[in-house]
Amino acid sequence: MKTIVALQGLVTAASLDFEPSAAELDAIEREMPLIRAEVELLDAQIMTIDRPANELDMRRVRRARNRVLAARRDLTNRAGAAQSGGAA
Repeated sequence: MKTIVALQGLVTAASLDFEPSAAELDAIEREMPLIRAEVELLDAQIMTIDRPANELDMRRVRRARNRVLAARRDLTNRAGAAQSGGAA
C-alpha cells in the first residue's frame, strides 16, 4: 500500500501571524458602508426566519436591500472615478 505524503510544507500558526497592511486597511475602510448595509440586510432577514413576515418586516428587508444596492453603486462609482482619472 502506498502512503500519501503532502508535497508542500506544513502551514504553522507562526507563518499566518501577519498584520494587515495600510493598503488593506484602507480598502476595508472604503468598503465599510457596504459591509454595514449587508449586515443590516442580514439582520433583517434573520428576524423573518422563524416567523411569518408581516408588512413591517417586509418593509425593513426592502429598505435594507435598497441600502445595499446604494452602497454597492457608490463603491463602484468611486472605484470607476479613481480609475478614469489617469486612464485613457
